[in-house]
Amino acid sequence: MSIKESLIQIKSELPSHVTLVAVSKTKPISDLMEAYHAGQRIFGENKIQEMVEKHEQMPKDIEWHMIGHVQRNKVKYMAPFVSLIHGVDNFKLLEVINKEALKNNRVIDCLLQIKIASEDSKFGMEPDEAPKMIQSKAFSELKNIKIVGVMGMATFTDDLNQIKNEFTLLKTTFDSLKPIESFNFKPEIISMGMSGDYKLAIDCGSTMIRVGSSIFGIRS
Repeated sequence: MSIKESLIQIKSELPSHVTLVAVSKTKPISDLMEAYHAGQRIFGENKIQEMVEKHEQMPKDIEWHMIGHVQRNKVKYMAPFVSLIHGVDNFKLLEVINKEALKNNRVIDCLLQIKIASEDSKFGMEPDEAPKMIQSKAFSELKNIKIVGVMGMATFTDDLNQIKNEFTLLKTTFDSLKPIESFNFKPEIISMGMSGDYKLAIDCGSTMIRVGSSIFGIRS
């Protein structure tokens, strides 16, 4: 199937409340443009440098999502244009994003990355850390970021029960945070689910899925 056909098929199966992020990391601009011409406007990259280069060369109505682990010293490169940063897993990173957003006269939307997997290799804050941070005085002073939801990555396993439990943990965490709403904390998005498990993620409450190989083919 072509990129266009894959995209059309996936989109036709998605409920209207679920947003599709096309994970375009390592893919050439020609592939991204094929997806663009098929109507896709949201692309996810996991390396800031690659995202900056693609942003410079591609149409300006694209929403760029940073879905990888974020290094604080590179935030400044994407601060002028990034639409959503998925992987915010600590307060120091939020402070840097806030500072760079201010320099660019922007408010940058972010997701809190919650650690739901049992694997040590996965980043994220513990579910019980999140409410403490959001309700802290230091957080209330960040005027140039807005936390718009949560993100999580399930364990890389074939055990669907385990994945389901982890997705459910993220949804439960989101539900517990919802009442804490403030001017810079407006949780609406639950970003979970990738090519292999997004249907299960949607069943568990996901509102945003990150799909790469099912659209662009296996990464080279």
